[in-house]
Amino acid sequence: MILQPIAAPEATRRNIRLLLLRDDLAHPKLPGNKWRKLKYNLMAARQAGHHTLLTFGGSFSNHIAAVAAAGRLHNFRTIGLIRGEETQPLNPTLARATADGMQLRYLNRTSYRRKQDPAFLAELLHETGPAYLIPEGGSNALALPGCAELVTELAAATSFDYLCVACGTGGTLAGLLAGMAGQGQAVGVATLKGGEFLRTDINQLTQTATGRTYLNYDLRTDYHLGGYAHFSPELLRFIQEFEATYGILLDPIYTGKLLYAIFDLLRQDYFAPNSTVIAVHTGGLQGWTGFQQRFGNRSAWWPTVV
Repeated sequence: MILQPIAAPEATRRNIRLLLLRDDLAHPKLPGNKWRKLKYNLMAARQAGHHTLLTFGGSFSNHIAAVAAAGRLHNFRTIGLIRGEETQPLNPTLARATADGMQLRYLNRTSYRRKQDPAFLAELLHETGPAYLIPEGGSNALALPGCAELVTELAAATSFDYLCVACGTGGTLAGLLAGMAGQGQAVGVATLKGGEFLRTDINQLTQTATGRTYLNYDLRTDYHLGGYAHFSPELLRFIQEFEATYGILLDPIYTGKLLYAIFDLLRQDYFAPNSTVIAVHTGGLQGWTGFQQRFGNRSAWWPTVV
């Protein structure tokens, strides 16, 4: 576990210890929260005798990329149901997923909205054959134990007052809450516009997985910076300056918004003086290639992504 100090002036003048948990470095092929969310799902799929994983995602999805890589590494056949029409050539995310062995199928937006409809899922499985279903973003009850393990690992390394994470579907935050078991304060930064619905999803996930709902979290819905996968010059400048200052690249969908929010909250005296604030770098850097492809003419600066 790597905890990297971030000596932000806004934190230093309040005697706040700000640390970045480099969970993006925890697994060489499946960085960050995607591996944690898939870990127990893969075990359940194996125990149930499944050889195929079926999941959903957008055309630049970190989750699609992670499931494809997990299938290759753990000998599962993988099928990705992609929102939207097929385009050629494939974008970098889908090209990588295909190289990892994933079969891609495309759903129009009307069909994609039925992704949780039991009758629709039954139709899909009739077409594809038996498969273990993983929801979009990997957020289900089995995602929580893997994310909860992060808290256990963290507690063995240091104490903290606030644990902050970006939220797309809410599964990672729900898992952190399960691991925290009511102790400390979690802060989730919603990355999509209109993220208030995530409160219901987070509470349902923790109730299903642990039999409890937790009150020790704050969901911030005011840092979406235009919405999910939207271009924001302000965010891009922040990411560029953060990398120049601290030598760490953030992604433009999740961790960039998370750290942007934390720096702004520091300026607002949101965090108590003399406290320890930990932000989780959940990875997602593969998303830069798709972001550059989509918005490349909008900025003079783009990071070099390995």
